[in-house]
Amino acid sequence: MPHNHRMRSWGERSIGAVATVAVGAAMALLLSSTNPSAALTPPGSGAVQQAAGVDHADIHATLSTGFVPKTVDLNPGGTLTVYNDDPVNPHTFTSVAVNGQGDPLFDVEVPPGESRDISAVSGLGDGTYAFFCRIHPEMTGTLTVGTGGPVPTNVPKFQQPLVQPPRLTGKHLRIVMRKKKVRVLPHGPRTPMWTYGGSFPGPTIVRRTGRDTKVTFVNHLPRKVGAVTVHQHGGHQASKYDGQPMDHLIRHGHQLTYDYPLVDAGTPLPAALRFYHDHRMHRTARNNWFGLQGMFLTTDPKDARRGLPHGKYDLPLMFTDRSFTATNRLRNPFRHTSMPMRAGRSMPPMAGMPTLAATDPMTTPSVGTKVLVNGRFAPYRYVEPGRYRLQILNASPFSSYDFSLSDGRPFVQIGTGSGLLPEPVTRQDILLGPAQRADVVVDFRGLEDTDVLLSSIPRADGSTTGIGTRDAALMQFRVRGTTQQSAHVPATLTRIAPMRIPRQVAMTWTFGVGHDRHGSFWAINGKRFDPTRVDHRVPLGSTELWKLRNTSDLTHYVHLHEELWRTVRRDGRRPPPWERGYEDTWRLDPGETVLVAARFTDFTGDFMVHCHMLDHEDDSMMATFKVVPKK
Repeated sequence: MPHNHRMRSWGERSIGAVATVAVGAAMALLLSSTNPSAALTPPGSGAVQQAAGVDHADIHATLSTGFVPKTVDLNPGGTLTVYNDDPVNPHTFTSVAVNGQGDPLFDVEVPPGESRDISAVSGLGDGTYAFFCRIHPEMTGTLTVGTGGPVPTNVPKFQQPLVQPPRLTGKHLRIVMRKKKVRVLPHGPRTPMWTYGGSFPGPTIVRRTGRDTKVTFVNHLPRKVGAVTVHQHGGHQASKYDGQPMDHLIRHGHQLTYDYPLVDAGTPLPAALRFYHDHRMHRTARNNWFGLQGMFLTTDPKDARRGLPHGKYDLPLMFTDRSFTATNRLRNPFRHTSMPMRAGRSMPPMAGMPTLAATDPMTTPSVGTKVLVNGRFAPYRYVEPGRYRLQILNASPFSSYDFSLSDGRPFVQIGTGSGLLPEPVTRQDILLGPAQRADVVVDFRGLEDTDVLLSSIPRADGSTTGIGTRDAALMQFRVRGTTQQSAHVPATLTRIAPMRIPRQVAMTWTFGVGHDRHGSFWAINGKRFDPTRVDHRVPLGSTELWKLRNTSDLTHYVHLHEELWRTVRRDGRRPPPWERGYEDTWRLDPGETVLVAARFTDFTGDFMVHCHMLDHEDDSMMATFKVVPKK
C-alpha cells in the first residue's frame, strides 16, 4: 500500500461498504440475545436501535459510513471495541472532552482492518461523551455511560501566556537550524524539537514589503535529519530560492542564502502574514512536525494610515497540532522513516531519488491531540477592550479548523494570507485548512473583565462531503483595563489590480487517485510526482487561467507556488467575498472545481503545484510547472 492513510478510491469505498454491511449482519446476530437493538442495518432488514445499559458494545468505522452505530449506551464499567473496516484508512476513537492536562479522556488509534478495545471507557462515570476521529473529524458519535448527563469540559486550563517568537528585522539574516529543547506544555520537561534559530515557531521575519531580504539558513540539525530545503510560502522569488523539494538542498553542516525580493514586477508584494517551512520531498510532513516552521510577516505603513489596528494590537497567531508522550516528547508518526532509506514498497525508485521512501502506510498520520498557538498549548493573552488585528495561520500538517469566538462575536475579515481584501467581510466563523491564513479584526470593546475563547468548532458550512474540523478551545483572551485606541476598519481596504483573464483554460490540474503496478497513490492528473518531469510550461509575462478539480472522495488544500493568484470562479459561480483578493491555497472538497488566474512575472524555472495536506504531498501529490522565456 502507498502512503495514503486517508486516501480511498471509489472502488475501495465500495469494498469498505460491503465489509461494513457483512460485519454488521454478523454483529446483529451475535448481539441479538443481549442487545437486540444494535444500530446496524443488514441488507433487507429494518433499522435496529442500540439498547441502553449493555455491558459491551462494538462500533465499526469506515470513511464512507462514519461510526456505526453513532450512539452507544453502556453500563458503568462496560467495555467497548472499535473495528476499523476500512482497508486503507486508519481512524482514531477520540473524546471531545479533555482532562485537566488537556488530553482526551480516550484516544485510541485503530489501524486499517484491525480492532482495538477502548479500555478507558470502563473507568468513565455517568455522562454523555462525544467522540470523533482526529484524522477525519467529520466522523462523530456519542457514548452514553449509565444515566448520562454532563461530562468534563472540553475547555483546557489556560496556564501559560501567549508568546511571540523572536523577531528578525534586518536585510541580511542568519538562521541556524538546530535541535533544541523548547517550552510547549505548561508543566514538565521541555520538548526536544528541530528548530529554526532555537525556537518554535522559528523567529518571525518582519520586513517592510518591497525591501529585498536575504536569509542564510545553516543546517546544524542532527545528521540523521538529512538535507533540508526552505520554502517561503506565498512568496515570489527565483526558482532556486523557492524551496525546491529535490534540488538546491542544504546538507548537514552546510548553508544556503535565500534571496526574497518581496516585489512582483517591480511593485511591492501586498503586505501579509506568510510563513517559511521545510519542503523536502517525502520528508515535508516529518520535518514540519518536528519543528521546522516559522512566520514571515511583511508590513506596509499604509495599514496604520488606513486606521487598522497596529503595534501591540496586531497579533500574528500560528496554529498547529502535535501529540506528546508522558515525558513531553513529540510522538513520532514517522518512526519507520526517521532515517534515509532506499525506496520501499510505497514509492518506486525514480530518477534523482535513490535513497528516499514515503512514510510507511501503517504509521499514524500527522494529526495531533493538542493544538498549539505560537508553539504553546492552551495559552492566554491579556488584551485591552479595543480592536485587535489577528493574523491567523493554520500551519498544521493535515488538520483543518473552523475558528469561532465563544461569545458569538463575529470576525471582520480584512485579508487573506496574500494581502488585503477589497472590502471587509463580517463572518461568524472562518474555516482554514493547512497553509491557509486569514487576516481579521476582533472588537473587544464592552467586554471589560471578561474572558473570550478562540475555538475551533465542528465545520459549520453545511458540507456533507468535505473533511471536518475538531471541536476544541484553542486560546483565551482576558479583556482587562482600558484603552484610548482609535483604530477602525474602513469600508474600502485596497484595490485589486485589474487583469485581463483569458477565457480558455490553459491547464487543468486534477487531484485524485492514481494507480500503477506499485498500487494506489495520491496523484495529480493521474501521475506521481517526478522531479525529472515538467507537467506544464508557461511563457514568462503571460497570463493564464487554470482549473483545479478534485475527483477524490477527500478534501484537498491545493497550493500554487510563486505568483499572485486570484480566484475567478468556484463551482461555476463568483467566489465568496473572502476569496476575492489574492490567494495561494484553496480548499477543494470532493467534486469541487475552482478557476484561478495569475500573470507570470520576473522569474523563469521550476515551481510546484501540490496538496498542502503534507501527508498527501509526501505521497507524491505534487507536480511541476515551468516558467520559460518568452519567444
